[in-house]
Amino acid sequence: MKKQIENREDISFLVNQFYSKIRADKEIGFYFNEMITDWDLHLEKLTDFWETNLFAVRKYKGNPHEVHNEVDAHFDEKITANEFGIWLNHWAQTLDEHFEGENVETLKRRARKMSTFLYISMFKHRQKESEV
Repeated sequence: MKKQIENREDISFLVNQFYSKIRADKEIGFYFNEMITDWDLHLEKLTDFWETNLFAVRKYKGNPHEVHNEVDAHFDEKITANEFGIWLNHWAQTLDEHFEGENVETLKRRARKMSTFLYISMFKHRQKESEV
């Protein structure tokens, strides 16, 4: 029987399992491996993000839109919906492998929404940059 996602330890486990898949992915891993220089710090920040997102604690400090726009610019605006789809598939698979329950479905839904908002933000940022 899989367990429910109940606390920060569960989120940390999820984030670490998930990003081990992302780092190894042949299609999108290089985006992360090239940009992230301190994986321990990055994983801690993402644990803060998802803990804040799921449990409404105030731990995460950052601007995901700004960061993803910078990554997209670094890679010459080549990030597409395909990369977000791969990311989402790994997220759902990692959740399903290790956990069950309402929080699993909540995290899947929120990741889908977040990826949509980030992609739209990148697209709008590209438009603004081309107008300059």
